[in-house]
Amino acid sequence: MPGLGAVICEKFAAQGADVAVNYVNNKERANQVAEKCSRQFGVHAITVQSDIGVTEDIARLIAETVKLLGGLDIIINNAGWTRFSTFGDLHALSHDEWNKCWTINVMSQLSLMQYAAPIFNNNPDGGVFIITSSISAITVYGSSMGYCVTKAAGLRLMKCLASTQGPKIRVNAVLPGLLLTEWCLLSFWTTLISSYALYTQKGMQFPEAARKVATERAVLKQEVRLSGPRI
Repeated sequence: MPGLGAVICEKFAAQGADVAVNYVNNKERANQVAEKCSRQFGVHAITVQSDIGVTEDIARLIAETVKLLGGLDIIINNAGWTRFSTFGDLHALSHDEWNKCWTINVMSQLSLMQYAAPIFNNNPDGGVFIITSSISAITVYGSSMGYCVTKAAGLRLMKCLASTQGPKIRVNAVLPGLLLTEWCLLSFWTTLISSYALYTQKGMQFPEAARKVATERAVLKQEVRLSGPRI
């Protein structure tokens, strides 16, 4: 399975949206995604290098996107950070790793909104900010305790932003369960399989209604859980 970020870019390009593909260091993969969006869907797709954990990079990301695409209507912050570890081990993550979880999983959301809000508010139809959260935000398990805690904090921030930045800006979150992306399969296969066995029986389905609800214009301040019924 390709990365979630690539899938998101392709899905929006398929609907006719111009796309800015953000990357930290994998320029080749970002170029491949942008080229596919342009070639297959006929949209304007660009790549912008920036580290979402650095405030100055976020400012540049927003500015370059507006300059190269001519505007900004939607942000999907799919960035996240964790390190798979024993969940109950209080020493599994260092303090620096806890801080990195906080910076990427929480503060990047705030920084993106700070720089995007003036642009959204100047748009005739406002703007949309969608956060990729996790079912770890509403459960007491996950890849690490730091990830679980900061995803919960990010979800609360989403609700605060949605409650205060309207009416022109809509803010929502999507809460995926375990996604067997290329990153997961290559990096954490053994850990994932053992952890996944603890929390699933025969697999999970994602209901069609849950997959679609995040795109509805009427939805505000909503987390969409994508960990459907067990089968």
